Amino acid sequence: MRSRLEELLPLAEQNDGLVTASQARALGITDSVLARLTQRGKLERVARGVYRIPYFPADRLSQYREAVLWARASQGPERVALSHETALGVYGISDVNPSRVHLTVPRNARLRRRKPKWIVIHRGDLAPSDVTTHEGLPVTTVGKSVLDVMEVTGRLGLARQAIKDARKEGYISAAELNRLTRQLNQQAHGGGAEKEHATG
Repeated sequence: MRSRLEELLPLAEQNDGLVTASQARALGITDSVLARLTQRGKLERVARGVYRIPYFPADRLSQYREAVLWARASQGPERVALSHETALGVYGISDVNPSRVHLTVPRNARLRRRKPKWIVIHRGDLAPSDVTTHEGLPVTTVGKSVLDVMEVTGRLGLARQAIKDARKEGYISAAELNRLTRQLNQQAHGGGAEKEHATG
């Protein structure tokens, strides 16, 4: 007979060793069984409603998956996406390396669980065209991510570097590069972002 842990393995394999309590419940595994597995060291509780199988090797995306699962756990919103500097990091564009994971959730989303200190929540209603799936993760598109970073931080240099890298990596077309450059310049000169001297 298969152990409860073995029943969780196929799920965990899809998520870098992570499973949520609601996913386990769907398999008929109760919270008390999860608690027992955690006490025995077979599972690690990484956030409320999110567990990790400890011997799974963590990869560079594990913390991002953990953040998404945390937001979706316990009837949380389904439409969440890694965003801002975190999205740039997922794409590998720009040399940004945020110490915290940025997530955008719907404005009216109710997050019942206490937020881990390493997650930054942004509230905004994302259109389906603002979100894509990259390496199995929901991520705001390059264009949306760059404009969000610019809006929140005012770091025009970082935003420009990101779109240059995105073009080089083939994430955006030349037309998209030009459109984003125009939008960045408008934001820089019109918005409350740090002003760079306009040439001409």
